[in-house]
Amino acid sequence: MNTSLELVSHPLCPYVQRAAIVLAEKGVAFSRRDVDLSDKPAWFLALSPLGKVPLLRSERGVLFESAVIAEYLDETLAPRLHPADAFERARHRAWIEFASALLNDIARFYNAADAEQLDAGQQALRRRFERLEETLQTGPWFAGERFSLGDAAFAPVFRYWQVFERIADFATFAGLDKVERWRQALAGRPSVQAAAPADYAQRLWQFIERRDSRLSCLLRRTTAA
Repeated sequence: MNTSLELVSHPLCPYVQRAAIVLAEKGVAFSRRDVDLSDKPAWFLALSPLGKVPLLRSERGVLFESAVIAEYLDETLAPRLHPADAFERARHRAWIEFASALLNDIARFYNAADAEQLDAGQQALRRRFERLEETLQTGPWFAGERFSLGDAAFAPVFRYWQVFERIADFATFAGLDKVERWRQALAGRPSVQAAAPADYAQRLWQFIERRDSRLSCLLRRTTAA
């Protein structure tokens, strides 16, 4: 496979981070090209059927959707991150969908209009992580000793708490020891660290601050204090 790859991205997109993590785990050289999603350029819309990032551009053409990009990279480049067993691969794909559902819950959380909605969003997130706690084994990764595509899918989920925990003590992971160990292990993984820009937390802080939501109100109180 030609390694002249370009990842069309956005600095805050968690799905872009998934693709970047997989590329880094494969040790592949690639470039990134950020797009302003509030003012999408014509060249981008011509390439992206859904108008979303990430896109993976290569000499063979363009791929879209992070799960598709990750699986393509895993099928064409070593080391393999998906399990060899067909049932385990399917199970991992199902949990990757669970990670996507978590990202949707996170969006509802930071967009919650009032305290009641914010609390409901927090409870929904807590229930998701409780299910994960039941599923995880001894670690340190989702599948045990081997880093997998599942880890690449969940790492961007946990990154949001770099900012959430600065706004308030939501106690999202209290008592969830396996989840807490896992998210700390992911935070220390070089591929995960490199998947987002160095100023990610500042960018996310500003993104939330600009929203008309209960969380943005709490954020501004934190800044004022």
